[in-house]
Amino acid sequence: MKGLKFLAQHKQFTLFLILALAAVAVAVFAPWIAPKDPYDAVMTDSLQAPGDDYLCGTDKMGRDVLSRVIYGTRTSLIMTLCLVAVIFVLGTLVGILAGYFGGVMDAVIMRIADMCISFPGLVLAIAIAGMLGPNMVNAVIAISAVSWTKYARLSRSMVLKIRKCQYIEAAVSTGTTTGNILLKYVVPNMITTMVVTAATDMGSMMLELASLSFLGFGATAPTPEWGLMLNEGRTYIAKAPWLMIYPGIAIVIVVIIFNMLGDSLRDILDPRQE
Repeated sequence: MKGLKFLAQHKQFTLFLILALAAVAVAVFAPWIAPKDPYDAVMTDSLQAPGDDYLCGTDKMGRDVLSRVIYGTRTSLIMTLCLVAVIFVLGTLVGILAGYFGGVMDAVIMRIADMCISFPGLVLAIAIAGMLGPNMVNAVIAISAVSWTKYARLSRSMVLKIRKCQYIEAAVSTGTTTGNILLKYVVPNMITTMVVTAATDMGSMMLELASLSFLGFGATAPTPEWGLMLNEGRTYIAKAPWLMIYPGIAIVIVVIIFNMLGDSLRDILDPRQE
């Protein structure tokens, strides 16, 4: 009952939570939702316009665009969740160490973060992905290498503030170990802000992954991935615009859903909101 009351009180959050769960459901049940095999090439049906047989048309290999867009939900969501999880855990952990222990550790970590920030993020990610080779795992590694700094700097600033609180001084004076202080007092007081930040980054991280795939540094053929589908369709934009329209629509819809979900969650958890 409390859960239903909470959802009823926060209608915007509830709406976008339902839409986000619907996107996840599409990814999970893609084999049952997709009308055709996304890898099944029928060359005689190459570049068929949307119609009764193919609702969203076909690509240059005669593969069903609708099925590939549906399966692309699985690829994009899974890799985006992995990317956000990596930068969340890595950045938060590094920021806690830098903020709590300070000294040389803080100086080294922050100088590394400063060096990463000094380069344009996408350009540095492209360089790293180019050295590692084009695939989705390497794309996640490349974007993680340039995105962890945001979480590190945020968590560090929060730890510096928390460390000055009286309950931390009391815990230290009573002989509480450093591990217990971090787990019982520091992390619980900062985790909410970090989770909200991760939620609001879902959309932007999805766009960055799609960008790398579009540029040829992410997913490789024949993987159904939205950025790669846009890249494959740009050659035929005049002859077969549906090759770019439908993956583009999918990216816009899912990014908006997760951006709005993150904003709604931030509004709910913001202590300044009444």
